[in-house]
Amino acid sequence: MGFRDGKMGDRRDGGSTMTGAAGTHRSMTAPGRLPLAAHGGCGYESPEDDSYWNSPTPKHSRTPSSRSAIDLSHHSHQQSYRQTHKQNKDDANKERAVENGSHAQPPPHRLALCHTTFSNPSSLDGIMSKARNRSPGRKVSIRDRICCYQWTWFTMNMATGGIANVLYSVPYKSEWLNIIGIIFFIFNICLFVMNCILISLRFYWRPGSFMYAFTDQLESLFIPAFFVSIATILINICEYGVPYTGPWLLRAVEVMFWIYIGASTFVSAGMYLILWSTQVFPIHTMTPVWVFPAYPLLLTAPYGANLIAAAGKSGQLSSINPIAVTLASVTVQGTGFLISFMICAAFLYRLMTQKLPRDHQRPGVFISIGPSGFTAAGIVQLGYMASSVFPQDFMGNENAVCILKILAYMTGLWLWGLSIWFFLVSVGSLWKYLRPDNTAKMPFQMTWFSFVFPNTALVTATEQLGKAFDSPGLQIFGCILTGCIIIVWIIVFTNMLRCLWTRQLLWPKDED
Repeated sequence: MGFRDGKMGDRRDGGSTMTGAAGTHRSMTAPGRLPLAAHGGCGYESPEDDSYWNSPTPKHSRTPSSRSAIDLSHHSHQQSYRQTHKQNKDDANKERAVENGSHAQPPPHRLALCHTTFSNPSSLDGIMSKARNRSPGRKVSIRDRICCYQWTWFTMNMATGGIANVLYSVPYKSEWLNIIGIIFFIFNICLFVMNCILISLRFYWRPGSFMYAFTDQLESLFIPAFFVSIATILINICEYGVPYTGPWLLRAVEVMFWIYIGASTFVSAGMYLILWSTQVFPIHTMTPVWVFPAYPLLLTAPYGANLIAAAGKSGQLSSINPIAVTLASVTVQGTGFLISFMICAAFLYRLMTQKLPRDHQRPGVFISIGPSGFTAAGIVQLGYMASSVFPQDFMGNENAVCILKILAYMTGLWLWGLSIWFFLVSVGSLWKYLRPDNTAKMPFQMTWFSFVFPNTALVTATEQLGKAFDSPGLQIFGCILTGCIIIVWIIVFTNMLRCLWTRQLLWPKDED
């Protein structure tokens, strides 16, 4: 609840604002409650319930004591409004004095923030380690912009590597298609190196920002994007590199597979433990982004399947242990899927009780497609190669290979249908932006790459099912989806470049 022009006004989005002549200000935050995020924040209000805001208006009692309490509360609200309005007016006068060449000092509370993926005043330390303090008249340097770098930029690698993977999975092979896939693969490696360098410079120039990133309520969720980017690069190496090189590369990616199995397990468990120990995530702020710490686990089956396929294509299947790779892939993939499935169940509860997420959170809805999509793609591909991986009498049953194939295909169909359902829900959540009378806008953020990466899992699963069932319909459908996802990647990437050029990304800004 807030005051607008001295009158009582409606509270919007669970926040508290006061509007005066000089702008909008936050006020009257209840004890123990955190203020609502501004400028694309997470919408976090409080770990408590909303009974404070939703409680009925107290009725005026005729007793002198209750009437005095009401008058005192009203007087307190008016006094808070006058103090905040006066402070804002003083700050505005000081700013005008600075612009006119005066020697007046800028307000001490003006800190440099960033146009980053999330700009959340309630977690300033975690966004960019408080990008440097900047006086109003100083020019923004390249160093200032680099200090706005975040882990969310690795979602660009996830999407670009996913496009290379989709192109390789197209059932209708051609030389020019393979060349385009190699271009995306090499370009993704260049982007990954660039991201590693820039985020390392941020940590070097802003001591303490590395640890802050692990405890920031939003940025910490995207730290696993670094490991998922590594997995996509390793998968692309299996696809585009191993069949055309010697056995040394196959041995290297096999070693990296086992390292990745262990690292992804510890990273996922560790990130969730850190979040559970340092953060509070109310259910009304929930989006599928909560699944992100489990995403490294979801690429183990695609990684293992492509490793075995690359070994078989290069005639070196006997140089690795395909049974161990398959069983480890299924184990870790199943763990990641079950964790993600439980979190997606919480997301459905959030939708039933709190409606769809806010505009800036809508791209994150597409993340719900990934768990079932990647699991279906990996399980079906492993099942397709079962006859070359398992002996005919595996576990003492001469029909073991056939049973495993049927089980993998049926499981893949089940999960593919689930990913299709989440895809429809995700696309439907964007319907309001396509209406002619729409006035809402969805500002660009790096999470826009969620339009691409989770959908690459759905496309790959469709192509793998078409191959497994020898279905021309599914194969053609997969090719159509491939063309659509490439167009989406181009749109998102060009919007990212435009926002960089127009200073909407990686740009410090002053906030009162």
